[in-house]
Amino acid sequence: MEGGFLSIGELPRLAARSFGGKTALVDGDRSLSFDEVDRLSDRFAAGLAARGIGAGDRVTLYGENGWAWIVSYYGIAKAGAVINPVNQLLTPGEVRYIVDDCGVSAVVASAARARALVPVLAGSGAELVVCYGEGAPEGTVAFDTLLVGDHPVPSSSGDDARLGTIAYTSGTTGHPKGAMLSHRAIVTNVRMTALMHGRRADDIIVSALPLPHVYGNVVMNAAFLCGSTLVLFPTFDAATILGAIAHRRATMFEGVPTMYHYLLQSPALAAADLSSLRLCTVGGQAMPVTAMEAVEARFGCPLIELWGMTELGGLGTTHPHLGPYRHGSIGIALPFLEARIAEAEDALRDMPEGEVGELLVRGAMVMQGYHGAPEATRDAICDDGWLRTGDLARIDRDGFITMVDRKKDMILTAGNNIYPAELERVIAMHPGVAFSAVAGFPDPAKGEVPVAFIVARAGAAPTGEELAAHCRAHLAPYKVPRAYRFVDDLPKTSTGKIMRRALAQLHSDNDKMTRTG
Repeated sequence: MEGGFLSIGELPRLAARSFGGKTALVDGDRSLSFDEVDRLSDRFAAGLAARGIGAGDRVTLYGENGWAWIVSYYGIAKAGAVINPVNQLLTPGEVRYIVDDCGVSAVVASAARARALVPVLAGSGAELVVCYGEGAPEGTVAFDTLLVGDHPVPSSSGDDARLGTIAYTSGTTGHPKGAMLSHRAIVTNVRMTALMHGRRADDIIVSALPLPHVYGNVVMNAAFLCGSTLVLFPTFDAATILGAIAHRRATMFEGVPTMYHYLLQSPALAAADLSSLRLCTVGGQAMPVTAMEAVEARFGCPLIELWGMTELGGLGTTHPHLGPYRHGSIGIALPFLEARIAEAEDALRDMPEGEVGELLVRGAMVMQGYHGAPEATRDAICDDGWLRTGDLARIDRDGFITMVDRKKDMILTAGNNIYPAELERVIAMHPGVAFSAVAGFPDPAKGEVPVAFIVARAGAAPTGEELAAHCRAHLAPYKVPRAYRFVDDLPKTSTGKIMRRALAQLHSDNDKMTRTG
């Protein structure tokens, strides 16, 4: 670290200096100290450098939560490369689009994901697939081979404004967009999140949040910044999580509303000892106040809401750990991030206190722009640096922000973002479909689920089962519509634009509908 510069790769180095042999990570039966994570990520960085992967190269990270994902993440940063973390649920075809879009030099994937990915990457320009986990497929480089050898560890010094990650959002226009985030943006977000939540070295954090998601990512990075122990799970299971909180004497649990819904419904809750918890956080989508109160009553600690977005590399707002907590509010803006409410159609005009408008934010955490998409960048970031979030909200005199609605058509299901246009693009590929529209509808467990409305092509008679199979072949499981409603026509404006809000009336009619889950 030079001149106060702090890169993503410096987080495990500083943690090793400060906390050494203390347990950094618990992953199933394996525990790693801060020293071990630092050494392993050094070796991984050296292995990448020996293969010609270095400053400015893009490296995709595609796999399940686990110690190897974290070692790879910090190793990529230490090599001077740009981290491209992608959702492990994406299909190989979706990953290939991202690889092509941002010019990836290498893909680091779990063995389970790589088997299907290897043939899809042919001709992509991605020179190798490095697999972690058991059974690396033929034609790939085994993870362990990058952890051995005497290659020098690259220096990670440099300008903190340089590109650190390219994180892809779901596609508002049918394809995802890569938010370019500097090292400064990521590390500033981590520091301010840790400050607001009072994170500390004696915290033991239980999390099943996906590490590629900005929420899971900031939880991981904050643990290394503060010297906390992260107890990580590859997937969420309510009974397992409750058992881990009790067994590990966890001080924090972090999740999305769907997770809390299942925790409250779990038969294991009655006997669970949750007395060690000091704080829980919830984000990803709105959570009913009554449900938040039920969590606090049983968990015996505050549950504080937060809000973030890919374009910020983590959180944008939350509540200070010492309070006050205002259920139903996403809290106040993080330090070094400004927030204001503007007219939805005119970002230059502020709305009066308490009035609804579009939430705009500005500061060091805001992305540099969307990779290869200057027009989308201009639409998102104003000339004076304000980022248009697309969320409708209001702010009170104390700076507490309450979300009201979404300006965009994004669907939030179990904390995952889904954009209808992406689903519509895939559905349109089916030969039996003439037109389609997708909208979100309430679901008690997931918050919202996507429902597709289909106009069949003349002479064709596609079924919901066929469309579900088609979508599963091209989309991550959480994006696949939960129902298919066959209609004669779709509601449109005079200009031919689909009226998504009018789809609710069509949805209330139950005939000619196929449910898939």
